[in-house]
Amino acid sequence: MPDHGFFVTGEPMIYMADVLIVLVTLGIIFVLTYFKKWRWLWDEWLTTVDHKRIGIMYIISALLMLFRGGVDALLMRTQLAWPGLNFLNAQHYDEIFTTHGTIMILFMAMPFIVGLMNVAVPLQIGARDVAFPELNAVSFWLFFAGAMLFNISFVIGGSPDAGWTSYTPLAGNELDPGPGENYYLLGLQIAGIGTLMTGINFLVTIIKMRAPGMTLMKMPLFTWSTLITSVIIIFAFPVLTVALALLTIDRLFGAHFFTVTAGGMPMMWANLFWIWGHPEVYIVILPAFGIFSEVISTFARKRLFGYRAMVYSMVAISALSFIVWLHHFFTMGQGPWINSFFGVSTMLIAIPTGVKVFNWLLTLHKGRIEFTQPMLWALAFIPSFLIGGVTGVMLAAVPADYQYHNSYFLISHFHYVLIGGTVFGCFAGLTYWWPKMFGHKLDERLGKWAFWVFNIGFHLCFIPMYLVGLQGMTRRIYTYPAETGWGPINMVETIGAFIMGIGFLIFCYCVYYSARFGERDVTGDAWDGRTLEWSLSSPAPHYNFAHIPKVEALDAWWHMKKEKGKKKEKPEPYKPIHMPNNTGMPIVMSAFMFVAGFGFVFEWYLLAIGGLIGVLLCMLWRSFNDYDSHHYVSVEEIKKHEMAS
Repeated sequence: MPDHGFFVTGEPMIYMADVLIVLVTLGIIFVLTYFKKWRWLWDEWLTTVDHKRIGIMYIISALLMLFRGGVDALLMRTQLAWPGLNFLNAQHYDEIFTTHGTIMILFMAMPFIVGLMNVAVPLQIGARDVAFPELNAVSFWLFFAGAMLFNISFVIGGSPDAGWTSYTPLAGNELDPGPGENYYLLGLQIAGIGTLMTGINFLVTIIKMRAPGMTLMKMPLFTWSTLITSVIIIFAFPVLTVALALLTIDRLFGAHFFTVTAGGMPMMWANLFWIWGHPEVYIVILPAFGIFSEVISTFARKRLFGYRAMVYSMVAISALSFIVWLHHFFTMGQGPWINSFFGVSTMLIAIPTGVKVFNWLLTLHKGRIEFTQPMLWALAFIPSFLIGGVTGVMLAAVPADYQYHNSYFLISHFHYVLIGGTVFGCFAGLTYWWPKMFGHKLDERLGKWAFWVFNIGFHLCFIPMYLVGLQGMTRRIYTYPAETGWGPINMVETIGAFIMGIGFLIFCYCVYYSARFGERDVTGDAWDGRTLEWSLSSPAPHYNFAHIPKVEALDAWWHMKKEKGKKKEKPEPYKPIHMPNNTGMPIVMSAFMFVAGFGFVFEWYLLAIGGLIGVLLCMLWRSFNDYDSHHYVSVEEIKKHEMAS
């Protein structure tokens, strides 16, 4: 990797990015100053511990990262649109292809999913907040600090360029000197600590804070998927933490955990990375399964078919996800018995995954289907994920994988799984819970335009990749000769990618238009929903429930609506509600963590130690200054809000 110097220079696109960063920053400062919103921003958002607002901040961050990762994708597709192009040089292409994969998996899909968890899960289980509200804020701000540290690399110091998997020895100091790989290691480490905290928080929340009567088998499917995902996070993310720490120590302090000539083992990185990396795939897809279950059940106007089978299949997937990691390097010289075991386990995991498809189809059978925006995303997911799943089973056959593995066939497979699964799930969940977050629906006409344009572009981009992969086009190349005949297919893929970008821009306009003119949700039950979040006003009050509901059946709110009027119960009197105070500690501590990370990236150890001391002081302050961390919502305030809603 070339030495970029402190500021990256020599690239016109980098200069354009510098100008845009400055202009956007000045614009934000001007707007906040002109409208006198600094105090509002600090009090209402930057210091909030309200799970709903933290969820919204996660989602906004994820959409920004989707834009950044999407621009990277369009730059790559432009370079590959035709043989012999020199739109990007080899080094710049390597950097963009590394940041695209890393951002989309860890800084887009993860926060999008966690944001939807924050918005919906406490409401679905009848809780007033998560178990550890302040820790929840720390989780978000650590993710944000890690994401910002990673993203400034392209203008300061230079981006990482060893691929999103950062295999050793390619990612070691000898072959990849400079700060780029350090940004990767430190950014992921900081964000990963926040994600681990999230897993612990939601596990405790769901186990300990469910409403009276809500047994495990009366929980909504999205809550079940969040519970199982939290368990996977708790077991998988410490492995990533260890792997990142070992490679950081190698790079910064001259250790040799991954150096063959010094007694290390490069393959240990691949094992550690994928022991985390394959469960990570299910961390981002299982909550999407939960979202599709909620959406399909709601808009088919039917109870989900095979609820228990869905739960058991998700539990099976979570267990199997930890014994399939080696299929990511079938081609790296393992023995036939090892390859056979992991090939069979990979095929086996397709069974509980396939069960879900039949559950969703049978839920739709004889349903009164309403084709809303969330439902369209859910229905489009089924054939898309099926294509990705079937080709995944093809890749599980070890002899076939030797041919497919390093080709665009594999690229298409995991994009069909991650876009057709996770991204479609994120948009289904976002459009479904949008009224609960903001009090209005997204415009149906514009939303459906965004859906169809994005969907057409998606298939136009990625179906040809299967074909060009079978023709022999290998991944991780930045150009190719005309004699291969791959040019026309790559041009079609590039057109499809730009159509997807247009679909995303239409969605952004839909958000703006709907905020001004969208249909207001005055009932709180925008979709005639089935779960408890739809029993509240939209947006939900900061204390969520004036009275904690009593759950008697699966689809608790649907059951309550059916039983309404059959039983006359005397209204319970309101009582003061205990709620946590807002606090600036999480954002301050994460800022110190950012400083420490930046210091380690450039090996400025005094700055790094100063940042770590700041983090420690924040922890000490939190430990010994916990006397004013809560308040009570008065009965008068509760009555006022409940009467207004």
